[in-house]
Amino acid sequence: MLAIVIARSIGLNLEIDDVSENITLTIDGRSTSVSQGATILDAAQRAGIYIPTLCADDDLQPFGACRLCLVEVAGDRRPMLPACTTPAAEGMVVRTSNPLIDKLRRNIVELLLSDHPEDCLTCVQNNRCELQKVAAYVGVRQMRFQGGKHSYDLDDSNPFYHRDLDRCILCGKCVRTCDELQHLGAIHYAYRGFETKISAVLDRPVADSTCESCGQCVDKCPVGALCTLAQQLHGLPTSETRTICAYCGVGCGLCLQTRGGQVIGVRGDHDNPINWGRTCVKGRFGYEFIGHPDRLTKPLIKKDGSFVEAEWDEALGLVADRFREIRDQDGGAALGVLTSAKCTNEENYLLQKFARAVLGTHSVEHCARL
Repeated sequence: MLAIVIARSIGLNLEIDDVSENITLTIDGRSTSVSQGATILDAAQRAGIYIPTLCADDDLQPFGACRLCLVEVAGDRRPMLPACTTPAAEGMVVRTSNPLIDKLRRNIVELLLSDHPEDCLTCVQNNRCELQKVAAYVGVRQMRFQGGKHSYDLDDSNPFYHRDLDRCILCGKCVRTCDELQHLGAIHYAYRGFETKISAVLDRPVADSTCESCGQCVDKCPVGALCTLAQQLHGLPTSETRTICAYCGVGCGLCLQTRGGQVIGVRGDHDNPINWGRTCVKGRFGYEFIGHPDRLTKPLIKKDGSFVEAEWDEALGLVADRFREIRDQDGGAALGVLTSAKCTNEENYLLQKFARAVLGTHSVEHCARL
């Protein structure tokens, strides 16, 4: 398990199959094999057995905050153990449900819901909310606990996402994502007891913190506490298209979320070996240019002092003629070439060869140079 944690901390999505020593255990009468160091939750997921949880995530270290994943292990003196932090052992016999576990899970969810807004139908996370899913699974049918409710101001200081702490369940995913994946630490737990909340330094708005607007915390949030502006304006996407980010030369994988032929959101591609789902602010939120009405769809050339649309053959012919005139009149040194990180390495290589071999200039610059 240590190898897995270390690998994930440096950006390698090491799967448990990478470790050769396997152990076998039984969960709800179903035998399954996992690697040494895997948790009971890992084993259950491998066997296709659902254990409710709100704080566990494959990209993050085990945390054990929500206590919804409690299970019973035969022969253990402790009546229940958290599946997300308990290592699986050879020959272990696990039960994921019994009357006491089911009662405790319902109590936990009911306590969470006692301080949670009841507007699920109008929430941006409706039908994709983990709390909604868990509440249905454990069978919450009434609101037994009454008491004080938090009332925080909506933090809309960030231009890319909003933070609604009234919906926060203190699972800690956003804090751990910022800490473990982004290594930034822009947010953390603040205060104590009922007053505990997720806060930036000195309890300032997100815009005044060290947040880089990567959007990773938004993707990890299991409820509607963090949501993008696109989520507020649009419904659920109907399809996704995997692509490569065009903003720089790193080559991060993205999944474009579309609806009605329009891009309404972006998330990182977790299967891409370059970024493993991580994104920067440009890759995550800089997609509106795709369908912007001012985006150029045809080349423009200047005629009589004004730019007019032209066909590609006409525009490229004009550029070639002007290059030739300048080179023949003033020499290749009068020309320079600026390449782009939005091109592939192969395209940039060809462009510098064109500059040196055809134009006769060594003045080649690149926007992503060190």
